[in-house]
Amino acid sequence: MSATWTLLAAVIAFGVTALLGKWMIPYLQKLHFGQTIREEGPQWHRSKQGTPTMGGIMFILGIVVAVLICVPLYYVNSFDETLLMKVRLFGGLGMALGYGLVGFMDDYIKVVKKRNLGLTAIQKLVLQFVVAGAYLLGVYLAGGKSTTLIPLVGEVDFGWGYWILAAILIVGVVNAVNFTDGIDGLNASITFFVCIFLMMIAGLMSMFSVSIMAVAVAAACMGFLVWNFNPAKVFMGDTGSLFLGGIVCALAFALNMPILLLPLGIVYFAEILSVVLQVSYFKLTHGKRLFKMSPIHHHFEMCGWSEMKICFVFSMVAAAGGLISLLWVFFGV
Repeated sequence: MSATWTLLAAVIAFGVTALLGKWMIPYLQKLHFGQTIREEGPQWHRSKQGTPTMGGIMFILGIVVAVLICVPLYYVNSFDETLLMKVRLFGGLGMALGYGLVGFMDDYIKVVKKRNLGLTAIQKLVLQFVVAGAYLLGVYLAGGKSTTLIPLVGEVDFGWGYWILAAILIVGVVNAVNFTDGIDGLNASITFFVCIFLMMIAGLMSMFSVSIMAVAVAAACMGFLVWNFNPAKVFMGDTGSLFLGGIVCALAFALNMPILLLPLGIVYFAEILSVVLQVSYFKLTHGKRLFKMSPIHHHFEMCGWSEMKICFVFSMVAAAGGLISLLWVFFGV
């Protein structure tokens, strides 16, 4: 029966997201919610100036509708999930929506107030930690403990430090996913593969409500790619990228294996690490650059790679990270 709801969730998420593009893209254009291209970015990105942004609303709605329909229907015939599991799942969806709201505020300031940088770095970090803290508090109040499952190792208790590490990990992943959004189709493609493997891992562990949410996210990413694949007719904006970061974290924490974010998020972490290394090297060498441009997808652009080639190669790397995660769980749990 779980397969039925999983398939239905995929159909709903894809359908709602793809169909919303027919209405939302012209509406965003009417509101003049166009992307402002950074001057320090690749020069050929100037042609993208004015492309509608905040398109992440499309897949956010697709995911929310799919999850709110299919997960309760699954629960009707399933009694094996605890309150804690349900709080981790739906609380995680709430956390992702919270990050989406932070992203919406950032996008709104950029496109309406015409401040290209949006929220300040401090404002973003404070709001992001507040959202992560609210989610973790909800998990704690529902009976969550400071233990996590590590494949091949077993249950590990980190004590009170778990909650601090969890908040740092969530905020780090959310920002890493945000940095991955920079060229047509990249973020949605990467997240599609991440969530496909999260779906398989959840199925392996018989956590079918998590499978339903994971496949909804993957299908919504595909629905968004209908409009976002090169040449993009709409961008997800921080509204979408921060939401995706939150939902990926929610799925990993729902499995009680946030450690999986390391191999699953290999591309995300490479993106944010390239920014950290670039900035650090620039400061230490008084102006020299480690990469031609960061995040690292822009480095490959400057090396002559097409946006479609970058999407394909980075997606294959993400798929490899997903396969490693799946095998790690299969042999280690």
